[in-house]
Amino acid sequence: MTTSFVRTLPVALALALASIGVSAVAQTTAAEPTTTEKVKEAGKDAVDATARGTEKAWDATKSTTKKAVNATENGAEKAWDATKSGTKKAANATERGTKKAWNATKKTTKKATNATKNVAAKTGDAVENAGHKTADGMRSTGKAIGEKVPGTAEHDAAKKP
Repeated sequence: MTTSFVRTLPVALALALASIGVSAVAQTTAAEPTTTEKVKEAGKDAVDATARGTEKAWDATKSTTKKAVNATENGAEKAWDATKSGTKKAANATERGTKKAWNATKKTTKKATNATKNVAAKTGDAVENAGHKTADGMRSTGKAIGEKVPGTAEHDAAKKP
């Protein structure tokens, strides 16, 4: 190799490397966005953020609406169950009250019937006893009268010793 070649090689190599560096700097400088491009990018980011926020808000609204619907349904079901339970309790209480009233009426009717029977029996016995006493009194009166009237069996029987 010649000395001139050895001397030119490092210079060529340095120039080659320098040109690569210059083109890299030129590309870096040219690739940097302009203000318009920066504004467009910021607007795009804002639109994307708004879309994400809107989607999150929509999901939250759906979730909250579902919770509200479920709470309303649960509340309505509890109210319905309480109404059914209250109605059943009222119906059962009415049935119990009716049974008690019916049983009391039956017992009272039986007592009144038995009391009436007892009073009727006692009245019948009293009438019968009064009738017997009256008949006995009439017989003894008739006997006393018959003893005084001549020709009657009582008169003849009273004379015999």
